[in-house]
Amino acid sequence: MGIGVWISLILYFLLMIAIGVYAWRKSTSDSEGYILGGRNLPPAVAALSAGASDMSGWLLLGLPGALYATGLVEAWIGIGLFVGALLNWIIVAPRLREQTERYDNALTIPGFLANRFPSQAFLLRVVSAIVIVVFFAVYTASGLVGGGKLFSSAFDGNYLTGVWLTLGVVLAYTVVGGFLAVSLTDFVQGCIMMLALIIMPLVVLFGEGGGGLAQATATLQQVNPDFLSLTTGLTLVGFLSAVTWGLGYFGQPHIIVRFMAVRSVSDVPTARNIGMGWMAVSLIGAIGVGVFGRAYAERNGLVIDDAETIFIVLADLLFHPLVTGFLFAALLAAIMSTVSSQLLVSSSSLTEDFYRLFLNREASEQTLVLVGRVAVVAVGVVAAFIARDPDSNVLSLVAHAWAGFGAAFGPLIILSLTWSRMTGRGAVAGLIVGAGTVMLWTALGLNGSFLGGPGVYEIIPGFIAALIAIVVVSLASEAKGEFRPLGRDSQL
Repeated sequence: MGIGVWISLILYFLLMIAIGVYAWRKSTSDSEGYILGGRNLPPAVAALSAGASDMSGWLLLGLPGALYATGLVEAWIGIGLFVGALLNWIIVAPRLREQTERYDNALTIPGFLANRFPSQAFLLRVVSAIVIVVFFAVYTASGLVGGGKLFSSAFDGNYLTGVWLTLGVVLAYTVVGGFLAVSLTDFVQGCIMMLALIIMPLVVLFGEGGGGLAQATATLQQVNPDFLSLTTGLTLVGFLSAVTWGLGYFGQPHIIVRFMAVRSVSDVPTARNIGMGWMAVSLIGAIGVGVFGRAYAERNGLVIDDAETIFIVLADLLFHPLVTGFLFAALLAAIMSTVSSQLLVSSSSLTEDFYRLFLNREASEQTLVLVGRVAVVAVGVVAAFIARDPDSNVLSLVAHAWAGFGAAFGPLIILSLTWSRMTGRGAVAGLIVGAGTVMLWTALGLNGSFLGGPGVYEIIPGFIAALIAIVVVSLASEAKGEFRPLGRDSQL
């Protein structure tokens, strides 16, 4: 690997750490500053931070790999995600920003739920914190798998060394700078990711050996006449399992926490427009990498053992070492932006919803920040242990965690923000039923095969079951006085 690659990567690492130091000096003196950056994120930072923390290595590894292996029909996942993200910005973002501050200035999702439904505050804090830590350990592991694959594929290095190196850099700026560091690095990383996803498909398509759009289309037709079809071979179950990825957005703590930190409710529309524009460009670019990367590989006799490494292989093959280093930095940006966000949200829940609740109710702000930093390291180490298998699949790990959060928190967040008749018992029921259904569905293998046909993505039964549980239990318990309506002072 050329010295230019290492120069680019070292500069990238130094930039991330420098941002962490800047954030440490600016806003980590108290828990609100460490956990939410003082609720003062500008719209562009909030938007790209939400997008970058959302997409992870899945955007540059998992999605292009699925398209490379199967064809354009896999793009339905991206389409479903785009629609889900847009609805999330419209329905959840303004309400969550306003209500988390109004309900006793909640700093975490479990804290908001506890304040919103005080009769079940203890259970909501504990159960939601457990769900967050368990699923984020798996989700974070998917990012570390991506780092390990980059290190072993691009540098012929040891997979586990790549896992620990990725974790080490993320911990360096997350532990030091907290939420502000994570958000600012996400903004920079989001810009790098989008630029890489514009450059890569264009060079693959029109550069040396690409042959242009017509030649790429002809090559793919020879590989499979239906490779560029969005519908051929698509069953109803397959379609629903793909587009319902969008349901997951409503319950992703590492994404919706950005809504809590945006500067004001009036900034939300601007942030939404920036975020959705970024997402559209990035998804189209990722689709282009997978589709046109397959055409390039077929035309030039490339053998790709792991479809999820197509971005890495093309970056190494087609570009000057300095640019290759930049593209690898983009992949690391996708991985690290998500890992850092997940570690911080897990740390926040462990600090606010376990340490403060069970061990030290009178803890000082300095103590809470210290505990938060220790928790970041602890969750990161657990995730690295989960990621130790080099044969792990990024997309499948993300799919399980995404479904878990989407089913457990999605209906809960939507109804808690919009339905005044929801009760605390209904909230607890939805949380447990949603998470439990996803775990059971996965354990029974129904996401792989259902009634003799293709599997049903576990978010579908989980989301529906949680929604029903919330409504039924809330209506049943309403008559017993276990009921707290939305505040009358809300303007949303």
